[in-house]
Parts: sequence; C-alpha cells; structure tokens
Amino acid sequence: MKKDMLAMILAGGQGSRLGVFTKRIAKPAVSFGGKYRIIDFVLSNCSNSGIDTVGVLTQYRPLILNSHIGTGSHWDLDRINGGVHILQPYMNEKEGNWYRGTAHAIHQNMDFIDSYNPEYVLILSGDHIYKMDYSKMLDHHKKKGSKATIAVIEVPWDEASRFGIMNTNEDSSIYEFEEKPANPKSNLASMGVYIFDWKMLKGYFEEVDNNGANYDDFGKNLIPKMLEDQIPMFAYPFKGYWRDVGTIESLWEANMDIIKSNDEIDLNSSKWRIYTNTMSMPPQYIGKDSDIQKSLVADGCKVLGKVEHSVLSHGVSVGSESIIKDSVIMPNVKIGKNVIIEKAMIGEGAIIEDNTIIKEQEGINVISEYEVVKAQLELEGGF
Repeated sequence: MKKDMLAMILAGGQGSRLGVFTKRIAKPAVSFGGKYRIIDFVLSNCSNSGIDTVGVLTQYRPLILNSHIGTGSHWDLDRINGGVHILQPYMNEKEGNWYRGTAHAIHQNMDFIDSYNPEYVLILSGDHIYKMDYSKMLDHHKKKGSKATIAVIEVPWDEASRFGIMNTNEDSSIYEFEEKPANPKSNLASMGVYIFDWKMLKGYFEEVDNNGANYDDFGKNLIPKMLEDQIPMFAYPFKGYWRDVGTIESLWEANMDIIKSNDEIDLNSSKWRIYTNTMSMPPQYIGKDSDIQKSLVADGCKVLGKVEHSVLSHGVSVGSESIIKDSVIMPNVKIGKNVIIEKAMIGEGAIIEDNTIIKEQEGINVISEYEVVKAQLELEGGF
C-alpha cells in the first residue's frame, strides 16, 4: 500500500567517541536515562508523529539493538502493512558492501522504499536525544514547495564550527551548506533530520547506478550537489531540546539534563511519551537509612546509601553508607558499602567493591562495563 511518508533511521554507527560504552553495542543501543536506550527517542518520535513504516539501518554490532527493537510492538510499530524493518548490508549478484556513508545506506535500500512507493522519505539519525513532531516538518516541506527540507537548530556561536551549518535567506531557503566551517556565517546547525521528495532523491541515486556519481554522504556529497543543481531546499527551524550524545561528556550532560526541573525533555509528559522495551524488574527498594535527592532511580534498584543528582539504571544496588553524586550508573552495577562516587559514568555490570573512592578532578570518571574496581582505588583525574 502506498505511503505518504516513511522513515529511515540511520543506526549503524560505531560511536567510537563513546569509548568503552560502544565496545559491544552500537551507539543507538547505549543505555540512557535509567530505563531507555538512545534509539527509543527517534522511534517514539516516529510513532507519536503518526509514521507507521520505519526502516532501521544497522551495521556495527547490531545484536542488542535488533533484540531491543524486536517487532516494534513497544512503539506501536508491529503493523501488517508497514511497521518496523531491520535493514542490514547485504550482497547482490555483483558485490557486497558495507554502508559507506549516510546516503549510500539509503541508496542500498531503494527496493525497500520503492515497495511502499512513498511521496516523501524522512531520514533520521538514531543517536540523538530530542522530541519532535515530524508531521509538522512535513507540513512545512509541503507549504514551502520544497524538494529537500533540513531541520536546523540554533547553537551557540562559539560551537557552530563543530556542526554542519545551513546558511539561509529570509524565507528560510538554503543557499549554502558549510561542513564544520572555521568562520561560520550562521549558527543554524543541521540536526541530521531530512525530508526528501522520493522521486527527486531516487533520481540522484540512479545517477550513481548509471554513471558512477559519488553521493555516499548527504552532508559531504549529496546536499552540496542539490544546491549546485538549484533544487528547492528549505530549513525547518526547531526550537525544542536536542542533543547529539556522541561523546562521553555529551552523554553525561544529557543524562543530567533530564534530572532538571524543566519541560525541555520532560519524560513524564503524557502528551509525548518516550516508549521502550521495558525490562521485567521488581520494584525499587529504598532502605530506611537511605537518602535520595533529585535523582532518577529505575525499577529493580536497591538503595541503602545516599544518591544525589544522579541516574540509576535498572538493577543497580548501592550499599550502606555509600555516596553517589552527579553520576550515571548503567544497568546491573553493584556498588558496595562505604563507596564514594562523584561525577562518573559506570558501565553496565561493573562491580565497585567496598571502600572504593572514585572522585574526579577534571573531566568525567569512566568505569568500563563489567569491570571490577578494587577497594581504595582513588582516581586523581578523569579518563
């Protein structure tokens, strides 16, 4: 059945800047906010926006990500006509290729998109934290008569050189794209959210097939080519919360953001829920001498000590007289008695023995997944 718009989520990245947290899993599958994985946000955005056909393009260590998504039922994406589809690199009669870039990944899945014959294709990154109604972006796309629409967000001027920057006219039409410019003309950063007219985009991919054109990446190759060809292209300004959690620092900061008392990324909102494949866990247990202040504590946690301004994921235990402050504790971490942890990220399944001190001097202390940290280990600086 023909679809007006389907979504393609790019979720195959290695996420090497997240270091120890992506040794075994793809970045979109990394734990976030106590009970979620990063990809839950974009999947929930699709569901809440009324998009019922989604392709998830995976590549790097996809096992946990694929298992987490399953049939898509947790996001109401287990549909007979549509639903969620896991799309991985494959071999054809001539060759087999890993995805070489964002546009190449979409190109390799043209048959999937054509099977639904959509008017529009929504391209998304699977590793950003935000809430966004994509139907409003599509309305903007149609109203402007655009062939390609790129969501943008204003970033601080001193950070603009870290992003792909869109330079626009007063009517929001894009006249130039700069990839991480040294001297940016604008602070409108690309969010990695695109809507394309499918027939137009497909025409560029057919150029690759017919004459070997190189359009492997949207930002580096395809969008500059579209601007050169004077394709009508517009920016869609986004005013809400958005964060690229591509580094340990940004992942820690985004976890801290959800503790704040604001509505930017309110996880308690009934109007725009973030859904996930929920673990079956017992209720929290909070001991009589425990003290929890301004923190998120997921199901299955047992807290006997003090937790302040921190995120505890499911299955975490905190021993008596221990103090956890300004930290993100990932699933199934066991923290012993009389432990002090400040401004740290503790990887899944780690064991922190009694009397251990983990304090930061500069930066964020990082403990690897399943690492056993011996007693009296005092960290003098961030890793």
